Amino acid sequence: MAMLRIMSRRGDDRIQWDRARVEVGDPEALAAVREAERIFSEERARGATAFKVETGKPAQRISEFDRTAEQILLVPRVVGG
Repeated sequence: MAMLRIMSRRGDDRIQWDRARVEVGDPEALAAVREAERIFSEERARGATAFKVETGKPAQRISEFDRTAEQILLVPRVVGG
């Protein structure tokens, strides 16, 4: 299962999809990917930073949604003062 995690003050929200089912065109899996892409785009437009996280590898900063990633982590822009 692939996952988009969105960090927030509530903890994190998650959207998951089965990469194998996406490859065969499963409507439910494709809908989950479309929702993850929509959220990814909205959060990036608000200034969030995205990282691709894969087991055994260092996290990699990304600017475009990667539906084949094991996990994508969205960290909102930190505002302080």
